[in-house]
Amino acid sequence: MTAPITELSDRMREIFRLVVEAYLERGAPVGSKMLAGSVSLSSASIRGVMQDLEEHGLLTHPHTSAGRIPTESGLRLFVDGIMQSALPGSAERAAIEAQITRDQPVEEALAAATATLSGLSACAGVIVAPKREPRLKQLSFVPLSPGRALAVLVGVDGSVENRVLELPGSMSAVALAEVANFINARLTGLTLSEAEMRLRTEIRERREALDLVATELVASGLADWSEDHDRRPVLIVRGQANLIDATAAADLERVRRLLEELEDRQEIVRLLEGAREGQGCRIFIGSENRMFALSGSSVIAAPYRGSEGQVVGVVGVIGPTRLNYARVVPMVDFTAQALTRFMQ
Repeated sequence: MTAPITELSDRMREIFRLVVEAYLERGAPVGSKMLAGSVSLSSASIRGVMQDLEEHGLLTHPHTSAGRIPTESGLRLFVDGIMQSALPGSAERAAIEAQITRDQPVEEALAAATATLSGLSACAGVIVAPKREPRLKQLSFVPLSPGRALAVLVGVDGSVENRVLELPGSMSAVALAEVANFINARLTGLTLSEAEMRLRTEIRERREALDLVATELVASGLADWSEDHDRRPVLIVRGQANLIDATAAADLERVRRLLEELEDRQEIVRLLEGAREGQGCRIFIGSENRMFALSGSSVIAAPYRGSEGQVVGVVGVIGPTRLNYARVVPMVDFTAQALTRFMQ
């Protein structure tokens, strides 16, 4: 069982801090000789303290190496109780803010900020964008067979979605075409939910000579599309190549697993959603999160807010547990703050 920070003597805390910082910097086991010049203790005394730290569950030694590395519990203790962080440097802050300008679409700004965060942190950058319904540009129907038609919805943003509709036997292709013509003439520019409400108003007030069965079918389809988009988060991932660095060759299996895990976007979103609560960064180290337990990766994420102060998304990074947490945590937090200012 891992010891709480209060159970460690000053000497143990100092040796533990030096081991973790050296490991995070070098990515290799840390031996007593490496620390001898940093503290007024002999190598033998340092080895004794490191052994005590190992018995407390904070350090371990891989294979037959004489050096130690922090356990996941040790990293958690370091991050929560010992690590000292500061604001990102002025150059890093300027690089992040330069990517977030008012005269660009929201998703472009989010993607650019995520790419910059990825480059600065040498991790994969991830962001959950605010949910936004597409606005209608055009709707058309293509008959497939008796009782079936393909609905093709084109958004103002250029997105295209296709769905197969099952048609009642009494519905004609002409009736569907009339509803599509009405939408394209009168409802272009509306969101899916707005278009659905307008269509239902037409049904109630009977102001248009539209086939009621066809109109109701299309209105229900728009409602389903709208609900799907509301449930479907937009995830942007940048910089996966950063995860394959000079040290990757020594642990190809871990890197392979991590790249596979990054393909499961729904699970990534679910993990990031856990960072919505709270004011600052959430840090998930190794097996603390189920998704990245196999690859032994860490996730640092922070929420950003919209114009009314509500959380609208989450931004963060994914990388090995051997992260420079003291540098990356403030960087993620600053990016979230910059995005909050952009969204307001």
